[in-house]
Amino acid sequence: MFGTSKKPPATPPSIHNGKAETVVGANTRFVGTLTSDSNIRIDGSVEGDIEVLGSLIVGETGRVIATIKAQNVHVSGAVKGEITAVERLEISPTGKVWGDITTSTLNIEPGGLFRGQSSMTTNLDEPPLLEAPRSTPDGAVSSMT
Repeated sequence: MFGTSKKPPATPPSIHNGKAETVVGANTRFVGTLTSDSNIRIDGSVEGDIEVLGSLIVGETGRVIATIKAQNVHVSGAVKGEITAVERLEISPTGKVWGDITTSTLNIEPGGLFRGQSSMTTNLDEPPLLEAPRSTPDGAVSSMT
């Protein structure tokens, strides 16, 4: 009560929406299609397709070769394949991603590696294209304003 203080538990990465309900352990290898309505953490090896309605966390020992679709993705290990993160993709200093990504928000911390093409999704309309000035029949240049 007095003078005793407990350390708060370590805080997980910012994209976590609660605890991982499914964990692929460090000594586990999974090949196939992995789907979940909640959060998944991968510390082992996964090959195939991963579809998660919650967050996908690839831990430092995680190795993934897959097509990934999730609400949020946090990579501290290695991922090779296409990633679609509806809300956010984070690559930590130990994280490595090889492949194309699509997300609304991308955060690559110093030391993190990303090789591929990225596409950002947004709800905003594309701005109108700029047009070159048009010339009038008498040869004068007018601008569209």
